[in-house]
Amino acid sequence: MATYAMNGEAAANPTFYLAEEESHDHAHSGGGTMIGFWIYLMSDALIFASLFATYGVLSTSYAGGPSPRHIFELPLVAVNTAILLVSSITYGFAMLAMEENKLGGVRLWLAITALLGMGFVGVELFEFSNLIAEGATPMRSGFLSAFFTLVATHGLHVTVGIIWIGVMLVQLSQRGLHFENKKRLMCLSMFWHFLDVVWIGVFTFVYLLGVLR
Repeated sequence: MATYAMNGEAAANPTFYLAEEESHDHAHSGGGTMIGFWIYLMSDALIFASLFATYGVLSTSYAGGPSPRHIFELPLVAVNTAILLVSSITYGFAMLAMEENKLGGVRLWLAITALLGMGFVGVELFEFSNLIAEGATPMRSGFLSAFFTLVATHGLHVTVGIIWIGVMLVQLSQRGLHFENKKRLMCLSMFWHFLDVVWIGVFTFVYLLGVLR
């Protein structure tokens, strides 16, 4: 009986240690990924800080061209801002569904978020096309060069986020809500909300202050 108990304990312990080791590996892997992504976001924040600083220096360099109050359409920009902010809310719903392990809910809210993101980029491209048609091109003045660079860089990031959502939808359909996909969704959440914060800065610093000057 003693031998049986010892053998039973020996047979059970390796399984316990294996599960514990895998749990530690997952925790370590997830923590390293999140720290690495935070470092990326901080580097991205430095890029946008540089673009904001450049715009601040060149925002009054009109070179005889149009000023912000002559070319900016605040109602259109306000609608576009609302679209992006709502997309942040819908992504939050996707994360809530992920916490409840509701795969269908996650996929639905991610798809809605991607559609809102595409709407945002579409309105931005419409704005750019109107400005260029009116002769307000990036080559017209320092102000327009800084404006197009800042806003287009943000739009490019949103486009990358939309592509990332598309990739996640494919991975979710293939592998479900396993550990790696949840970790990726968390990183994407940080990225998407970061873009919302940056856009609030763009809307306030570029559009609102530009029109009020």
